[in-house]
Amino acid sequence: MNRTIARRTALAAIFAAPVAASSFLSAPAVAASVSVIVNGQPVSFDQPPVERAGRVFVPLRGVFERLGASVVYANGTINATGNGRNISLHIGQTQATVNGQPQYLDVAPFLIGSRTLVPLRFVAQALGAAVDWNNNTSTVTITGGGSSNNAPPPNRSFYLSNQKPEPNGSTGTQSPAIHATFSEPVQQNTLHISIDGRDVTNDVYSNANGFDVTPSFQLPSGSHRVHVTGTTQAGNSFSTGWSFNTGGSSASNFIRGISPAPDSRVGGNFNLSGRTQPGSTVKIVANGQATAFGVFQVGTGAYQTTVQADSNGVFSTAITLNNISGSQVRVLIQSIAPDGSSVEKSYTFSM
Repeated sequence: MNRTIARRTALAAIFAAPVAASSFLSAPAVAASVSVIVNGQPVSFDQPPVERAGRVFVPLRGVFERLGASVVYANGTINATGNGRNISLHIGQTQATVNGQPQYLDVAPFLIGSRTLVPLRFVAQALGAAVDWNNNTSTVTITGGGSSNNAPPPNRSFYLSNQKPEPNGSTGTQSPAIHATFSEPVQQNTLHISIDGRDVTNDVYSNANGFDVTPSFQLPSGSHRVHVTGTTQAGNSFSTGWSFNTGGSSASNFIRGISPAPDSRVGGNFNLSGRTQPGSTVKIVANGQATAFGVFQVGTGAYQTTVQADSNGVFSTAITLNNISGSQVRVLIQSIAPDGSSVEKSYTFSM
């Protein structure tokens, strides 16, 4: 009995004041008795939670993605975006950034085998979630963070996350950029997307882990439904989707004057230019791999860049693609103006 009380008291300290540096453990201790619940859904980890220097660490994707954030990990740097926040952490470093502002951790993220472990409380709070520790049940309860729409539905192994526009949310533009991430890899040639029952598969940019599409038609004011069907790489069929609303007012930003002219022929190397609102941030993705079934797949050979429009609104970039002559090149351009208004357009060229 005394041993049980001592264990719970020690775990309670994990979510209290920081432990002095002198208590840093040279080897991580598995906190196997800790349960984690995110927005009402229990989280299972292939690598159990670990206690180090008075903090609980968990595998990064298990928490970030449940809290509605997308994660990119490379060369020891963890970059996460979600719920209007940008977070950056580094393996072995106690300095992190949240929306560009420096933050400091008591203990740095670390690796166990191939798993990257991050401090649970810091990650949750950085994404705007509330964290509660129940000492009686050794349970961490996390609420908020925008993940209620991203947690997997009960009894379903496949689900969508990081949806844009957000489920049941609203957008001011009538041609919104639509995005979702898959909970497991899919067979791309089985993927079909429709908006309000209208098939937009031919306009989709996809890979095995998610898709992007901007409808070529304007959506009227009101509610709209995105429907996603296909088959996972494990062979399981899925049919899912979400709804969002448009307010009927177009974004104030614009993209025009694209050169070369859309639908013209280009080479493997060409300069792309256009005009938008002065000072806008312009994101450009180009790829020339069209596949059967009309799904446009963004692969490793895709060109991606971000440029800044000058004081006259002019932007340009040199695009290099390794594509076979006769293939189709599709370019997706998103412009985000200083006032926050955005617009996204897709253009097609041939090689």
